[in-house]
Amino acid sequence: MHRIAITASTFGQWDKSPLELLESEGLKPILNPHGRPLKREEVISIAEGCVGLIAGTERLDRGALSALKGLKVISRCGTGLENIDLDGASRLGIKVYHTPDAPSLAVAELTVGLMLDLLRKISLSDRHVRGGVWKKEMGELLSGKKVGIVGLGRVGKRLAQLLSGFGVVLGFSDIRRIEDAGERAMPLDELLAWSDIVTIHCSASRDGRPLLGERELGLMKDGAFLVNTSRGELVDERALIHCLDGGKLGGVAMDVFPHEPYAGRLREFPNTVLTAHVGSYALESRIEMEREAVRNLLDGLEACSVIFARP
Repeated sequence: MHRIAITASTFGQWDKSPLELLESEGLKPILNPHGRPLKREEVISIAEGCVGLIAGTERLDRGALSALKGLKVISRCGTGLENIDLDGASRLGIKVYHTPDAPSLAVAELTVGLMLDLLRKISLSDRHVRGGVWKKEMGELLSGKKVGIVGLGRVGKRLAQLLSGFGVVLGFSDIRRIEDAGERAMPLDELLAWSDIVTIHCSASRDGRPLLGERELGLMKDGAFLVNTSRGELVDERALIHCLDGGKLGGVAMDVFPHEPYAGRLREFPNTVLTAHVGSYALESRIEMEREAVRNLLDGLEACSVIFARP
């Protein structure tokens, strides 16, 4: 029986059908026993001798991939592939898949929720009440705000659709896709200066540099809001903390961080909302994403003749 390593930390917890599908194909799933992103040595230990790997956010560098003899397919349960050495996988003959469609609506809805939280100071008010302080925080309306969407891929498009009902003015920086949005497009620097709220929905840069560093954050309006549900590496954390220390920004919401679990200084500010990389963690989206990850894995194994054609 061929073994399949599943390093995604919560795979199959809400619906067993993805695991049952693997078993129906004569495959034995090996689950992540730690309930967290795995370290390199743990990945190698769990995936040793496996023909397939359903991956989470753990780093799969060339060294780890080279150690996994017999690995044929990696199916990333998620959108991004930055944690996988794609060139190394290609050289080793390992097919790589991901699930870009299923999480899009969940991430877009979370982004709207974070915007509303920042503007109406929901989390801050909650902390006040729990701490015995009855204080009415003055917030702002989302309606009428200029929202700059950085990146107009699957999530950016869904977000634009959701925000259309809030009476906002949309702008975005991906000029190549202006025909998809029907809204105002502009270079990134101009978008940052124009927006009341900036929200990031693009992949990490190839050179590894943050998209928003000290210069870019300095271009934002005083009192503007920043939301990042995309990639932690896209925002220079030191520069962001400097902006918050100086009162430059009205608030920041982050669902992703360069190092997770996050334990940095952003936790100290009253005008930050921080979530634990839960963009895809809407039940319906998560289940579909896991099913899609299994279907991708089976397609890859079939292409490698590890399993035979399915009806």
